[in-house]
Amino acid sequence: MIQLGVNIDHVATIRQARKTFEPDPVTAASLAVLGGADVITVHLREDRRHIQDRDVRLLRETIFTKLNLEMSTAQEIIDIAMKTKPEQVTLVPEKRQEITTEGGLDVISQKKTIMDAIKRFKDAGIMVSLFVDPEENQIAASKDAGAQYIELHTGNYANAKDMATRNKMIEKLQAGVKAAQKLGLRVNAGHGLTYQNVGLLVESLDVKELHIGHSIVSRAVFVGIKQAVSEMKELIFKHNLARKFTV
Repeated sequence: MIQLGVNIDHVATIRQARKTFEPDPVTAASLAVLGGADVITVHLREDRRHIQDRDVRLLRETIFTKLNLEMSTAQEIIDIAMKTKPEQVTLVPEKRQEITTEGGLDVISQKKTIMDAIKRFKDAGIMVSLFVDPEENQIAASKDAGAQYIELHTGNYANAKDMATRNKMIEKLQAGVKAAQKLGLRVNAGHGLTYQNVGLLVESLDVKELHIGHSIVSRAVFVGIKQAVSEMKELIFKHNLARKFTV
């Protein structure tokens, strides 16, 4: 069964618009867990545009599901992760000017830095995932660097304007999953997934976790975070069953 990782960054985005105390992402995480979230994901950015250091600390103290900390390889952020000790870190590319993460990590060009960070995390008993595009050379480099997981970037699939393009993106993601599994890597996926496009992905990919944030938080504005998560969890379950009956 594919697990659901809920990214609560955008709850903090609303809070930071006024630099106040509400809505509280830690409370949102608790409600997401009640709605069925298997993983809580937050991205502690270097510019602290949404999630703050205190949020990460409180999440570690209060959330008893798996905590996945998305992060760059900046030394300051690595030190915070080492002190907080989430179950998993996911290393992602990060640019100050971007609205959201725009693509996968270039593991090949940053291999030494990434390897050093992975060694520190693994020595501390923290699982490491690398957020990469479904390119075989980046997947192979992820294995060489010591990662246990990769998270395949699904943005191109999510942004496809027609079914022909979407199907091509699915085929590329499927090839990425197979390449990773052949190397012994566990595979997650995420970015840009919504209630409308998650079904085909679930039916097509053999992955461990789907990490979804913006769509769930957007839905939560109208129905609440617990129900929004529950609805996404139900969709994943339904399409996972469809996949089992068709494989």
